[in-house]
Amino acid sequence: MLASGGASAIIAPRISSRMNISLFGGTFDPVHKGHLAVARAAAERFQLSKVYFIPASMPPHRQDERIAPFHDRYAMLALATAGEKKFLPSLAEAPAEQDHLSFTIDTVHRFKQAAGTSHHFFFIIGIDAFLQVASWHRSEDLLREIDFIVVSRPRFSMADVADALPKSLRPPPAVVKAFRESPAKGTLALRGTVIHILDDVKSPVSATAVRRAAAAGKSLARFVEPLVAEYIKKMELYKTGSGKQGVQARWRL
Repeated sequence: MLASGGASAIIAPRISSRMNISLFGGTFDPVHKGHLAVARAAAERFQLSKVYFIPASMPPHRQDERIAPFHDRYAMLALATAGEKKFLPSLAEAPAEQDHLSFTIDTVHRFKQAAGTSHHFFFIIGIDAFLQVASWHRSEDLLREIDFIVVSRPRFSMADVADALPKSLRPPPAVVKAFRESPAKGTLALRGTVIHILDDVKSPVSATAVRRAAAAGKSLARFVEPLVAEYIKKMELYKTGSGKQGVQARWRL
């Protein structure tokens, strides 16, 4: 089975039967019902045997912000996924004792090497984050290494998805132009990479809304799982002046 035992001990022992496995990376600050809805929809559509929620230690898109400590975000993930057999929290991006840069492609390689080569791996990501994928470390290698599941919204088109790819993987301009009128849905299969669009998840919840509600002392029942709401209240997360608003983020993709 797959197990989380530390930054380097990710998967053990090797899996004998073929599985569809997805990694779900993000800040998860905090994990909320929207994240779970996405994972459930992806698990159903792509027949996923396991979904690994990987909280980022140093998120690149929030380097100038403060985020909740890693151990709190991981604890909330463990609570939120406790009732879901297919969902597992992962320590793959847990902070090391020394400062380091952690790259998504390295995490993917470690999972695949430990699990064996017979499994089909996916990577779940929101479309806002995917639009920056060309700037990620070894983005071309990453896109060739694993299928992406991009969670889209109505205002995005297939052209937005195609334009986000590194130039070497991008379709010809004429094809991208034709995509302008096509909503982001279905699958974009190109030479060397496959992008699946998950466009049927309806969840208005955002981590920002959760943090604001927590800071104001409001009920979190409609945003997060009951155990997560309890944890946030008990640990006084996201409250101004509580000292639990987080640490400076230092991480990159």
